[in-house]
Amino acid sequence: MNIPTELKYTKDHEWIKVEDDVITIGITDFAQSELGDIVYVEVETLDETLEAEEVFGTVEAVKTVSDLFLPVAGEVVEFNESLEDEPEKVNTDPYGEGWMVKVKVSNVSDLDGLLSAEDYKALISA
Repeated sequence: MNIPTELKYTKDHEWIKVEDDVITIGITDFAQSELGDIVYVEVETLDETLEAEEVFGTVEAVKTVSDLFLPVAGEVVEFNESLEDEPEKVNTDPYGEGWMVKVKVSNVSDLDGLLSAEDYKALISA
């Protein structure tokens, strides 16, 4: 299972890459493997400011549809539009070309509550 140490994680199986006050969010390798083949990614919250734990989109796999939760409050400033034509990138490259949104964080200290790679490993192996 690929769990890059430079990223942060949530209990909802999302990864977060922090770059100053903008974060990039996607779902983890574990999450995409549990979901199976991803056929659609929907984000209708572009340019909206959301609170932490609000749903910013959904990911649809052959077997199920899952909500995507914003880990911290902020404004959704970019959506990975390539996923509209190639949602399978989430399966093939979850930490790279399969990223989903970029968010301008309202309060950077909110990031302190996210899981480290070690904490996330412990969560999924429990």
